[in-house]
Amino acid sequence: MKNKITISALLLTIAAISIGCQSNTKNKADDPISSKPAVFVECKDPRPEICTREYNPVCATRETGIRCVTTPCPSTEKVTKATACTACSDSKVSGYTPGACE
Repeated sequence: MKNKITISALLLTIAAISIGCQSNTKNKADDPISSKPAVFVECKDPRPEICTREYNPVCATRETGIRCVTTPCPSTEKVTKATACTACSDSKVSGYTPGACE
């Protein structure tokens, strides 16, 4: 029984590390000095289930679930999430741009 628990803990650790490594990939859009606008990154399936605890904020676009017949009535909202992983783990988030929301 102890071996099963140890193996399960090891597998969870490896999964968390591999997901965290994927979110550390940088491109020019992540550079705060760049004058180019931030690139919208779409969340893909399967969604992450485990994320590392770090702070590399992103501005996520999340569905509000509100559908109106009059305007203005936004069906999405911008929310700051700690990482790209935590943003995409929320099923209501369609994607994100690097950096905290303004």
